[in-house]
This record gives sequence, C-alpha cells and structure tokens, in this order.
Amino acid sequence: MSTPSVQMGEAEDDLPPGSVAIKKRSRVPGVMITQYVENLPAGKTTPDFKRKPMAMTIQEGKTAFFKAAVTGEPVPSISWGRNKGDTSDPEKYKTRYDARAGEHILEIPNVTVDHTDTYKCFATNQFGRAVSTVTLNVIEAAQPNDPEDFRKMLKKTVVVKKRKEKPKAEGEIDPKLLELLLSAPKKDYERICREFGFTNFRWMLKKLSQMKKELDDEQAKVAEKVENLKHIEITTSGKAEFGLDMKLKDPNSNIFLFKDGEMLSYGDGTEKSSKHDMKKVGDKYTFSINNVGPEDAGLYQVDVDDVNMLSTGLEIPDVEFNGMLKDAKVVEGQDATFQCVLSGPVAKITWCANDFSVEHGDKYDITVSEDMLNHSLVVKNCKPGDKGIYTAIAGIKLSKASLMVNDDPNASGKSQKGIRDVSILAETQARLLQERNEATDRAAGQDGSDASSLRDGFAGDGIGKTGVGRDGTGGVGSGKDGLGKDREGDGSGRCGLGKDLSGKDGSRSDGRGMDGLKGEGFGKDGLGENGLGQGEAGKGGDGTGDAKQKKHTRDGPLVPDAAVEPGIHFLSGLSDTTANVGETAELSCKLSSKDSVGEWYKNGKKLESKDEVIIVKEGANHKLIIKNCKEENSGIYKFEADGRKSEATLHIEDPPIISTDALGKFSEPISIKAGENATFKLPFSGKEPIKVQWFKDEEELIYGPCVKIESSSTHSRLFLTKCQRKDTGEIKIKIKNEFSTIEASSKLIVLDKPTPPQGPVEVVESSLSAIEFKWRPPKDDGGCPVTYYTLERQQIGRNTWMKIGDIPGQPMYRDTDIDRGRKYCYRIRAKNSEGISDLIETDDIAAGTLAFPGQPTSPKIISAFKDCVNLTWVQPTNMGGGSIIGYNVEKRKKGSNLWSPVNPPDEPIREKKYSVKDVMEGAEYEFRVIAINTCGPGEPSAPSDSVFARDPQKPPGKIKDLKVTGSSYTTLCLAWTKPNAMKGVEDEAKGYFVEIRPTDQLEWNRCNSSAVTQTFFTVVGLKSLAMYWVRVIATNEGGEGLPHGFEKYIIAMPPPVKPKFTDRKLKSFMVVKAGNTVRVNIRFEASPLPDVTWLKDGVPVAKHVTVTNSEKGSQLLIPSSERTDTGIYTIIVKNMVGQDTFNIEIRITDEPKPPGPVQLEQNVEGTVSLVWTPSPDEKRDDHLHYMVMKRDSVKRTWRTVADRLFNHKFTIINIMHGREYYFRVFAKNDMGVSEPSESPAWGTIKKKEKFVVQLPEPKILDFKSAPKFTVPLKLHTAPNGYECYMSCAVKGNPTPHVTWYYNNINLNTNTNYYISNTCGVCSMLILRVGPKDNGEYKVVAENLLGKAECATKLTVRVSVTGLGPDTTQRLGLD
Repeated sequence: MSTPSVQMGEAEDDLPPGSVAIKKRSRVPGVMITQYVENLPAGKTTPDFKRKPMAMTIQEGKTAFFKAAVTGEPVPSISWGRNKGDTSDPEKYKTRYDARAGEHILEIPNVTVDHTDTYKCFATNQFGRAVSTVTLNVIEAAQPNDPEDFRKMLKKTVVVKKRKEKPKAEGEIDPKLLELLLSAPKKDYERICREFGFTNFRWMLKKLSQMKKELDDEQAKVAEKVENLKHIEITTSGKAEFGLDMKLKDPNSNIFLFKDGEMLSYGDGTEKSSKHDMKKVGDKYTFSINNVGPEDAGLYQVDVDDVNMLSTGLEIPDVEFNGMLKDAKVVEGQDATFQCVLSGPVAKITWCANDFSVEHGDKYDITVSEDMLNHSLVVKNCKPGDKGIYTAIAGIKLSKASLMVNDDPNASGKSQKGIRDVSILAETQARLLQERNEATDRAAGQDGSDASSLRDGFAGDGIGKTGVGRDGTGGVGSGKDGLGKDREGDGSGRCGLGKDLSGKDGSRSDGRGMDGLKGEGFGKDGLGENGLGQGEAGKGGDGTGDAKQKKHTRDGPLVPDAAVEPGIHFLSGLSDTTANVGETAELSCKLSSKDSVGEWYKNGKKLESKDEVIIVKEGANHKLIIKNCKEENSGIYKFEADGRKSEATLHIEDPPIISTDALGKFSEPISIKAGENATFKLPFSGKEPIKVQWFKDEEELIYGPCVKIESSSTHSRLFLTKCQRKDTGEIKIKIKNEFSTIEASSKLIVLDKPTPPQGPVEVVESSLSAIEFKWRPPKDDGGCPVTYYTLERQQIGRNTWMKIGDIPGQPMYRDTDIDRGRKYCYRIRAKNSEGISDLIETDDIAAGTLAFPGQPTSPKIISAFKDCVNLTWVQPTNMGGGSIIGYNVEKRKKGSNLWSPVNPPDEPIREKKYSVKDVMEGAEYEFRVIAINTCGPGEPSAPSDSVFARDPQKPPGKIKDLKVTGSSYTTLCLAWTKPNAMKGVEDEAKGYFVEIRPTDQLEWNRCNSSAVTQTFFTVVGLKSLAMYWVRVIATNEGGEGLPHGFEKYIIAMPPPVKPKFTDRKLKSFMVVKAGNTVRVNIRFEASPLPDVTWLKDGVPVAKHVTVTNSEKGSQLLIPSSERTDTGIYTIIVKNMVGQDTFNIEIRITDEPKPPGPVQLEQNVEGTVSLVWTPSPDEKRDDHLHYMVMKRDSVKRTWRTVADRLFNHKFTIINIMHGREYYFRVFAKNDMGVSEPSESPAWGTIKKKEKFVVQLPEPKILDFKSAPKFTVPLKLHTAPNGYECYMSCAVKGNPTPHVTWYYNNINLNTNTNYYISNTCGVCSMLILRVGPKDNGEYKVVAENLLGKAECATKLTVRVSVTGLGPDTTQRLGLD
C-alpha cells in the first residue's frame, strides 16, 4: 500500500473528472469525508479513519511520529501533506505501513522549529476521500545564555498552547478512559468507569483485554520488562509523583512525558526551576511534578520512542477542609481515628503516615461516607512505632494531625511518666540520629544540597530552648520543624523526657537551630529543677543552616555520654483493679531502687499490714494484698516513696453467684407423669437488686394459673402445675444485677401415653393365603419407647371385633388366618409403660381377590445384533395382590399390530433383563413386558423404541447448513440439513442432540435429553444478552457423530432493532399541581435491550425521582412534586443499533397568588393606565401572566379588556367622562386564576345641572402639527407560543397614517398580525410568538407636516420543545 506525500492545496482541490462532492460526517471527530459518487455500489464504502493522528508537542532534535488507521472498500491509499511546505523529501519525511498494527506512519526525524505546522492525512479511493488534520508543535532546545542572542531567541520561541479537546461523537468512548484502564489495577476499574459515566463493563473488559495484549506486544519491542507501575499521587511535600520499573532493550531510547497529548520537557532534579523532573535509579524511573496547582490536572503518559508505557490521571478537586484533622492520643493496643470533612464530594483522598502513603488493609481502615464529604482513617492496634504525623490530602489541600501512643496511662501517676532506665536516653539518641541521617539523605535525593527546602522535614539540630525538659532528664527533640511538624519525642510530663520533646525553639524558619545543645549542657538546670547537677544552658546548636551555608555538623552527641542517676522513680505504677466479693485483690508497683521504702494509703488514710490487708515488699516490688474482699474495701489506693506517688482505684463487685453443688443439682433433668406438678429451685447470692427470669424453650414464663414463681434475695423457685406432655422442654433461669448476668439450665420431661400410630397403612400383600400390611410409628412415643402394638380385626359384615393381641414393637403385621374372598378391617394401638394410645383404623382389605400387577416401565434396548437383541426393564410400582414371580416378553415388527410371545408362557422370566434371539436380520422390532404375580399377568408395558436386528452401525457424519432461524432474549431457533450416509463409513442419522456452552465456561450442556428426529430445534432458558457457542450432533444406534457448530458465538437477543417510541399519543407538555404525583409512562421497542437514561434540563434526574425500566417501556415517577421539579425531561433510549430521544416539558405549579396593589394614572385624555405590583409567584413561574377586567357605573358588569399580559402596566382606552370605573387585575398560569386585585374607583358621576354655554370669542387657530409619539414602544420579552401585545400613543394634525414594520417589512397587510389605531393609541397583537418573531419592530407615523418613528425589539424565550407550527406562516417567509 503506497503512502505518497502531496501538497496540501492540490490534495484538497483536486477532484476526479465528472465526480460530485458530497460531504459526510465521520464517527471520528475532526474527520471530513467527501463522497465522489451519488450512490455507492453494494459492498463499497468511502474511506474513513478508525484512529486519526494525534497532535504532538516535541522538543527540537527528537523524532516525531503521526499514526493513522483507515478503513474503506476498496482499500484507500494514504498521502500526507502540510500547510507551509512540501513533504515529498524522503529524507525529512519517512512514510511506512505497519501491517501488524494496521497503521500508516509518518516519521519526521530530527525535527526543528521549522517543522511546526498543520499536517493533514488523506485517505483516498475511487469513491471518496477522508481528511484528518493534526498539529505539530516543536519546542526550541535550550541555547547558550548569550545576551546578544536573546532577541533572536525570543523570535524563535514557539508558544505552545494547550490543546482543546474536540467534542466526542455520539456513542464514542473517551480515549482517556481506555488509557487509564490500561495501566490501572483491576480493583480501580469500576471507579474509573463510573467517573467517566461508562456502564457497559462486559464490553469494556473484552476491549481492554484486546488492547492490553496489543500494548504488551508493543512494549516488548522496546523493553525487556515493565512492572511496579506507581500511579500518580500528591505527597505531603506538595509534589506529585508517579513512576515504573522498566528495563529497556536500548539504553539510548528516547523517553517522552506527555500531558493531555502534549509533550512536556523535564529535568533531572538538579534544578529548582524545573516544573517536571525524572530520576533514574537502576531500572526505576520516578517522575515528579513540582509545586502542584489546579492547572496540573490531566492525563500523564510516559512513552519510550513511540510506545506507551504508563498512563495515569491527576485529579485536583476544588475543595477545602471544613473539618480539619485533630490530634489523637491513645494507649498502646487501642485504635486511633482521624476524621476530616470536605467542602465538596471527593470519592477518594490520600492518607499519609509520616510522609508515606497508606492504603486500606489490615493495619489501616479507610472509609468514606455516602455523600463523599466525610473521610476517616482508623489506625488499628496502635504500637509505639505508629506515632507521628498523619496527613489527609484532598487535591492540593492538606490537613495534618499528630498521633501519640502511650505505653500505660497509669505508669507514672496522674500525668507523669518516669524514666525507666538511663539506657533509654542512649536508645533515643541512636534512633534520632538514624532518623536525622535518613531524612538528610532523603532531602539530598529530592532537592540536592538544599536540605532546608524540605517541608516538615529535618530542619535543625536544636533540642529546644530549655534543653532537656523542665523537671526531668527530658528528651532529645529536633526543633518545631525538625523531626516532622511538632513531632513528639520519647517521653512527656514533668518527670518524663520533657513536656515537648521537639523543643519550643528547636529550629528557626531560616533553617538555623536556636538554643540547642552545646557541650554537655542539659537545659536550664541540667537535669531540671529537681535533677542532679547544674548544666549550662545550651546556647549553640546550629540547624541544618541556610541553603547557602555549609552543612553544620554537631560537635557532641545529642545526649551526654556520662550516665547520671535520675533518682527514684516508678518503673511501673499502680493500675486500676476489679475484684469480686470474697476474692483476693492485689495492687502492685515497681520502683527503680530496691532499697526504697514506701507507704500505702486508702482514700488518704495510711494502711498498716493486718488480718486481711497484707503489705509485701520484694526488693523493688511493692504489693498490697487484700483477702476476702468486701464492698467497703473499694476506694482509691496510693503508694508513696521518696516523693513519688502512684494511684489506682480498686472496684469491688458482687455479681450473682451459683454454687457448684446447687448448679449440678439444678441441671439434673426432672421426669414426671402427665398431670403431676414440677418444682425447680435454685439458691444464689449477689448484690441487690437482683432480677430473676425463668424461661421455657427460650420463651419467658409469666406468672399465671399453671406457673408460680417465688423469688427472694437468696433463691428462686418455679412451680409448674398439672404438666402436660407438651410442657416437655428446657427450663432456664437468668439472674442479673448491675455487675453481670448468670444463667443455669435444666430439663423437664413429662411422661404420657404415645400418640396414635401414623398412616397411611400400606398393604404389602393381599393374597389367597395372607394379608400383610405396615404402618408408621407414633409421632410422639410419650417420653418412653413403644413396647407393643395392640391389634384388633373385624370381618366386614359383622359387628364384633376380635382381639389379635400384642405384637412386638415393629410396625408391621402378617395375618394368615383369613378366608378367601372376605374383607377385613384392622384397629392398631401403640403401647408404652404409661399406657395405650388412641387407635388408628385401616381401610377394608380384601383377601384372596385377584389383584394383578401394574405396568412395568418400557423396555430399554441395551444392544442389538443381527441375531440377538438385549433388553432390560424396571419392575412395576404396583405389585397387585402378591409378589412378582416373573415376566413375559412380547415382540412385533414395526408397523404391525400383532404381538407374539418371546418366552414360553409357562416359563416366566425371573430377572429384569432378557436376550431375544428369535429375530430376523434387518427387520425392525418393538418389544413390551408383562409382569406376573400370584394372581396372574398384569397389563403390558408401553412399547420400546424400535430397533433393527443388525450388527452395530457406524456413527453418522456431520450435519450440514446449520443456521439460526429466529432468536429472542431467552430462546434460539436452529435448523440444519441431514448428513449424507456413506456405506461402511457413516450410517444414516436417526436423531440429533443440540449442545450449548457459555463463552466463559468450558463444559458443553445438552439441551435435549433424548434425540430429536426433526432437523430443527428451539433452545430455551438462555440468559439475556449472554454469549453462547452452539453445536449439533447427529446420532444413531452406532453412536454419536462429530459435532458441527457455528464459527462465531451467538448472542441471546432478538434481531437488532433501533430504539423507537411506540405510543403515538405521547404528550410533550404536562402541568401538575404542586404536591401531586407525577407519572410519565413511555413505551418503546428496541433490541438488544437498550440503556434508558432520563435527564432533566440536560443533567441526570435527582435522587427523589424514581425511574422504573422494563423491556418495553420506562416510567418516571415523582411521588410528591415540587416547583423545583419543573423542567424539560428527556428520555434517551440507546443500544448498539442507535438511539432515540423524546422531550416532555413538565410544569409543577399551583394556583397563583394575586398581584399587589393597583395604581391608576392618566397620561392621555380618555385613557387610564393601570400599574400593579407583580404577583409573588412571577419569579417562580415563567408562564404566569395577567388579565385585566373593568366595570363602569352604567353597565355594572365585569368585562375582560386584556389578557396574557406579561408586563405590569396596561392602558385602557375609551374612558368616558361622567362615569366611574372599577378595575380588577388577575394573575393566571397553567393551573388557574388567582384572586383579583382591585383598583380604587376612577372618575366621578356627573350630576345633571343646567347647562349654560358661554361662547368665547372665536379665534382663528392653526391646530396642525407634525406627528409626535407621546408614549413610545417598550422592549418586550415573551415565552414561545404565547401572545405579545405592543402599543404606543401618537398625536398629530391632520391624523397621521400609521405603518408597522418588522425588520423593515411592512406588516399592515399581513393578516397574521392584529393592528389597530384608536384615538392615537396604536397597538399590535401577535397571537403566538416564535423564534422567527425575534427582531426589531418599528412604527412610522406620517402626515403632510412630517414623519415620526418609534422602534423596539422583541425577544422570544424558546423552549426545547421547538417552535409553534404556525410561526413561519405568520411571518410569511416560508
């Protein structure tokens, strides 16, 4: 396939002779298709792009690649061009075709700034051409810093603008989604798809698997391994980092970094000014983004040459912390919780512990609330190593808090924590030195030699202004911003390692230490005010220093080498203790000195060793032992030694207790006879109040006629009177007080006679010699085993019962003392040690009557040969009146009605199988079996399948012409052609089996248990839209042939149907009163099942809106509507075939509130202008308008003078003198009319008086005047489909001629407009305005003396439902 290079202009303008130029739309955005012929031949298509070239931004000297994949029939040829030059030079522009990937590639090696241009790719065949445009931006390489060339450098610099994303075509998947999924772990697939609004996970997994395979093949070309992909995340230092481990085949391969398709330049981390850095350590590549801001959000990609290695997205939500993290202090082994509240929803934030990110797992529990505003981190089972600074990162916002883990809250009294051993100081020194060195190395690796630029890192070596604590030895801090932000040390408290280990002034903001250690100083007073020795206050102690200064090295150790005796202190203090009454309690502590002597106190009173209170001293261990504890022993105990104190509380509890003997006696079951009384008694002890509850089979017993309960402080008794068998069960007592609950269980057994034996009675034999029958034992044996069954017999026709006697406990009996032809009835009773049960009576059983056996099952053909056919069968379920003694077998030829015996009638077959040898070779036979008992032969079985008497056949061949004749979501209709028979190779097929296999399984499932003889079959029970492999197997007596199936899997779905709405009477507008239910039912048809989406004003509907989808329709339900639910609702029904949409405007409103006060004013004689205050509902209802009515003192009836007014003023004409007028203004909307707002009376009733005319002196006056507008036109805004009323007032003499214009078109002769001119008031009414009515309206008044003009503009608010049908007719422009 050739890929020539052409000039841009030639390729665009050169069309084949006699061709047309039909522009078509491609599914790929930005691609233009031109079709050369009006009608495409069958099977032929115009060229199109499957993947268009992507824009590039690249550094000067690198190699640029443009890749495109095209389609079309016949296969199109590819050419490349550019706007400002020629691409024909094969040295500068190399074109090639990658057959494996199906891509056409334009390679531009060693690009320069001159290559910056717009490039086009042309795909052409004889039926058309497709064009795709792409831009190449080249960044000039860094030049030597020569001031003389600075102006030249500015001229050559190319400003790279951020590429604007083009809109995706309908149904196209955002390529960023696929790029992110290729590098993301599987656990994040669902979250990423949800963020992009993609729900077809099955298709996505299949597509992703294919793309991953292709990507792995591409990566294998340039790298031996790619692993340990680390996706982008923001660190506590304000950077964003991501990276991967890869071993390149060519170490000199080019590594590119892209952001949203634009190439980025990056440094090696040595320059502070670099925005992006890449560091390489071995095979590990780490990319970082410094000083992250909102503009850094986007998709980042790492490419080696032209192969993508890693894609990761950086999202920076615009949120703030409404609730910050709070410091936590827990005891070792407890859980610590950090919680923050964001200003906006964020699905996931980053949590860090001591600057290292943590994930949800065994150690950390990360949860997010449903509204995604509350985020929490739980540190489980805290250890000393968990203490430090914890950070929550949301976007570029951080919130920090510290975690303090204490060994034991009571180890040193109330708030003090002593130093257990001087060796702790040495351990602290070693640990802090190690951490400082690690932090220094890490700082050097991140920011070079500038260690002071670390955020919250080690910034100084100072120990604090007061050295090592106030009253103790103190700890070794590292400054306020030294070892993390306010990081705690290894001790706290007045006698601990210092109250704030970090020190108040450990480091300054400029990186220099302040008042750190110098020499052997230990702070203000050495070891503190109560310590040993007097050390000089530390004055030296430089920090890491300023970035420009040389790194400071400490002259001496953090802790002096000389061990100083810290004095007597507690190695372990007292702890709270709980003991039960009567038990022994022990309080103990340990001092640092074996020689120290202390004293014990209880509630401030000194204790002495006596009787049950024993004080023991064992070296440094001091114990207080209290024997036989009582409630008065509770209190606060304190131990003092050499000024050191430790306190603890002793709690004495008195829970309920049951003695072992009493419990053992109570647990023994109690057995009584029915009707007797049962008593349960249990003694106990414990502190009152005590609550006692009795239960039987977990149901609480309540005091009643048969239940008596007596309870005291020392025991409880339960009386159960007149117990019945049903009272048998578990008896449990529950004793509870304020300290605990204790339970004890026993069992009550009530003995009684058994229940009657259970039927039905089954007759085993009813022959001439015996009647044998059996039954089932009683359901309840009464608590003791059944020993005998008592039987009685009655001969039918007699009134007496004969006692047979007691038989052993087996529920069956054989009666041999019978008369042939008689019928008998039996009574059966069960007997145990407590009595005899009620009876069960059998049905009449006949003795000696003929009871023939039932039909055996149809014989089954085991094998067939030319001289023998082997059969087998199953005995009948109905044996008749006796046992089966044998079988007779009969045969017949296929199509005959004559059955002939196979075995002699007097020699029945004993076994349930037989070999029939009396057969003719090649004949087709059927067989049946007759069972024989003592009464004789029974009914014959159903015939067997026909079989040929011949040697085994060869299996048939493969079926032919397998095809699908119909399908639905659960069924699949198949048809095929019978296979050909080849003698000696493949025999004729006698039946067929259909098998299916889901694509995600390996086992085939047979759809029909027995072979079908027809060459068609319907598979049922399929899963909707599931994919299946289908095959058909022919079979005969010789076995099954080879299967034949489809080359591709079949999807369980009906033939594809584009979604369309089936309801012809769909309403596009609906008005509902606020508070009522809104229910919209939309019916459609589509195949496969479509995705149904409801939108309100272009966005997804709210949560309170319920959408119910079915196979043939969808329902939108708003249970209790509100005005905010008003809007245009759009339903989108979409499947792989296409989509359809429908819009319905739902208006939620209520009867409007009346307008405000009405004011009257007169501007022109004979007219009155009404002005009123708008209705309060006007802002919430854009359909609200006004209606004006008037009544005068003569007619006294109300008459409507104006309606559909959208302003708050109206002028009424023809106002006559001498009459009083009253006006009402109503507010109207789609729901109804409001109460009126009435105006005051206008005018007065003129009284009739004597009229005297005084004629003035006549004067000759000239009343002629040029036209003049006294009231001009006003701007108008009206909703689509509503009326618009315009008016103005003009005067002039002679009366001017008035003409209306719309966009300079005369409207006076247009019948679609109602124009009037009454007494100088000019008005025009547009019945239904539409988008075409937008524009300028002008009124021109002319007379002999001049001309006047007045203009206004009309704006139509257009809804989504479109224009009215008569808009174009009114304008007369169509």
